Amino acid sequence: MKVIAVTIIALLLGGCADQSMRQQKRYGTFGAADLWPDGSSARPIPRGTVAQTDAAWQAASTPPPAVTAALLQRGRERYNIYCSPCHGLDGKADGMIVERGFPKPPSYHTDRLRAAPARYFFDVITKGYGVMYPYAARVTPEDRWAIVAYVRALQMSQQARLADVPEAREKLP
Repeated sequence: MKVIAVTIIALLLGGCADQSMRQQKRYGTFGAADLWPDGSSARPIPRGTVAQTDAAWQAASTPPPAVTAALLQRGRERYNIYCSPCHGLDGKADGMIVERGFPKPPSYHTDRLRAAPARYFFDVITKGYGVMYPYAARVTPEDRWAIVAYVRALQMSQQARLADVPEAREKLP
């Protein structure tokens, strides 16, 4: 019995001697590597990579642009691509994704979101919120501001009155 116990203990302790997971082969900083065609172990930074502290990136995301017809058109285009599947074409949270059983996002026409500052929408697009995925890697800061401007236009369109646009009165029969 003692022989079996000693054998089992010896086998178990023998497994601890292997340090291959602790001492793995690695390349030194900026060392040579035959693995890559350029012979360098340091890989180039992928195209489009932006550091979190990149001043140019932060500057592009900070100031909201002036609202123009071109900005609204671009915002509508980007909104229809990225936002309408969940939020719907009119911003009432009735997109195709919702019709297929996924969680319903909030409508843009609630009092809370009508009162929210434009920066709130920009930040939600950038970082995500709730079950919404962050779109910082997919939508440029300029396009995020265009989407925000278009969302504001959607909000205003649902609250518009004929008195707000007196020239439209002449065009209606």
